[in-house]
Amino acid sequence: MPKKDSFLINRLKSVTYAFNGAFILVSTEASIKVQFCIGIIMTVAGFCFEISTTEWLIQIGTIGLIMALEGINTAIEEIANFIHPEYHKKIGLIKDIAAGAVFIFAITAIIIGCIIYIPKIF
Repeated sequence: MPKKDSFLINRLKSVTYAFNGAFILVSTEASIKVQFCIGIIMTVAGFCFEISTTEWLIQIGTIGLIMALEGINTAIEEIANFIHPEYHKKIGLIKDIAAGAVFIFAITAIIIGCIIYIPKIF
């Protein structure tokens, strides 16, 4: 029986795997690249418009959540493609629903951005 790694070693391995997954997402997925660029633009805007601490918390949470949802959507698409590489009506429905969830939050993110920035612009 192989020796088990310590709790700390297992956590470090987990962080390494997570970092690797995040790097793969940001470097290969177009949707994540777009969200990442929008996140950078919004961060710069936050400094330019001197948003409050509460607004920063909301903005950072929104950026993080939209990128996480994009990652989950990508994972669902990859699993669906692995299970059924050819077109299948149910697989298409599953992928559309996952993309729809990202779309719903993207609209929410736009509304949040408008609530934060429109009063500062006008």
